[in-house]
Amino acid sequence: MIERYTRPQMGKIWSEQNKFRCWWKVEREVCYVQYQRGLIPKEDWQAIDRKADFSLERILAIEQEVKHDVIAFLTNVGEYVGPSSRFIHQGMTSSDLLDTALALQLAEAGRLILEQLNGLVDLLGEKAQEYREYLMIGRTHGIHAEPITFGLKFLIWREEVRRHIKRFELALDDIKVGKISGAVGTYQHIDPEVEDQVCTNLGLKAALISNQIVQRDRHAYFVATLALIGATLEKIATEIRHLQRTEVLEAEEFFSKGQKGSSAMPHKRNPILSERICGMSRLLRGYAVTAMENVALWHERDISHSSAERVILPDACICVDFILAETIKVLKRLVVYPENMLKNLKRTGGLIFSQELLLALVDKGLTREKAYRIVQESAMEAWNEGQDFKGLIMANEEINKRLSYAEIEQLFDYDKLIERVNIIYKKLENKS
Repeated sequence: MIERYTRPQMGKIWSEQNKFRCWWKVEREVCYVQYQRGLIPKEDWQAIDRKADFSLERILAIEQEVKHDVIAFLTNVGEYVGPSSRFIHQGMTSSDLLDTALALQLAEAGRLILEQLNGLVDLLGEKAQEYREYLMIGRTHGIHAEPITFGLKFLIWREEVRRHIKRFELALDDIKVGKISGAVGTYQHIDPEVEDQVCTNLGLKAALISNQIVQRDRHAYFVATLALIGATLEKIATEIRHLQRTEVLEAEEFFSKGQKGSSAMPHKRNPILSERICGMSRLLRGYAVTAMENVALWHERDISHSSAERVILPDACICVDFILAETIKVLKRLVVYPENMLKNLKRTGGLIFSQELLLALVDKGLTREKAYRIVQESAMEAWNEGQDFKGLIMANEEINKRLSYAEIEQLFDYDKLIERVNIIYKKLENKS
């Protein structure tokens, strides 16, 4: 992921320096537990604890020769520690170190993502209240349907993000797992109690069973959950893009002074942040597919997943963290045009109340088929000739036989909608 898309906190987690810091944290903890169990002499543990260090440049230089990153790391640490380094990594395999340290990084990244999700929920709740009674047209298939309020959109998004938080908390808990079980998971050269104690000390759970690695269904679940979060952010961004269209213009991204929308057309104000969110959500879906393909490995493990994970796991975390920040930025500064909402609401001359009329005629004893035909004939006339729908209904003799002018007038009423919307809000408030 290119640097401009990385928030400093998230970028630091996935830096090479922090990766090796997490590696040493795991190795040190194993040594400490082994020391406590009497398997490392006190003077050797003190040398390890006091002298251990690493140099990123030196590790990379050694790796050029040995072609193995863990060996390069351990060799460099050993250069600092001296003879006592013989106790480091004892009984372990590379994936004991890599997978346990990776869990630490994913846990750190997950904490930042969870903070952003909770911030987004709060913001969506505030906006849902702010726009609670902003009447606008609801659209199905992109076509005018019936009235809604702008706040309802935010309320739907808030509940969806709340569901993501629950899913992500489960995925985060599922990924916070380490293993110190040796080359094929049989503890042949290390006691299982060491694994339990090390993982507990690191704030992780020990895998109940592993082979050479922590099983990759956990990582697939984690990345798939990030992809789902991205899908909702794309959903929000897509809605804003539609609402910003020139023909609609009910809301738009904030356009700052000095900002330019096009190199060729000075008039352009494009929803570039929302489009960016949509584009990067596609990346997340691709990462989820790769994570799922990493589940099936040869026998007790091959490394076909390893190269892919070095890209998809940092990038998936960075990507979702970034587009969460972008979504919050867009929504905080969203420019809303309630007058255009009302203008568009009335654009079809009352056609949006056709179901009210249909149901009223059914209540008066007409079959649904006959009532539908009567209403549709007037609706199509209004649609095709640009006439006022309510006016046509008032002049329709078949309808006048069953509904008075006063009854028809009541059908074309927005207030009833607001009353029902308030019920929705109350239901969700009670749930909270």
